[in-house]
Amino acid sequence: MTTEEFEKLVEEGFAKIPERLREKVKNVAIFVEDVPSLETRKKQNLSRYQTLFGLYEGIPNTRRAHYGVGMTLPDRITIFRQPIESAAEGDPEHIREIVRDTIWHEIAHHFGMDEPAVRASEKKRRLRQ
Repeated sequence: MTTEEFEKLVEEGFAKIPERLREKVKNVAIFVEDVPSLETRKKQNLSRYQTLFGLYEGIPNTRRAHYGVGMTLPDRITIFRQPIESAAEGDPEHIREIVRDTIWHEIAHHFGMDEPAVRASEKKRRLRQ
């Protein structure tokens, strides 16, 4: 899959978020990178055999009021292409599914959910589907 095709899946994944939530996503930039950098791997305490599909970096909405409005840099969501493609074994539909789920996951962090809360929410969402 080309980078452009993958980026299109990221756009589609974001568009799948319900509009009532999407319109509340403010000051967030979404990027695609091939793999997590060594620095990112160290920050996230990843072992040699672990990787990331996505990463949220920023000030969650629940804490943003404490930082005021104005000159804050955008939050950053990075979606990592190669780990997703590898996990999906190159299957385009599975890649699409993982991208969609990864975007949901990282947007949940933007809304202030910690990792256990995001995982619980994901489990509920999957049961509803």
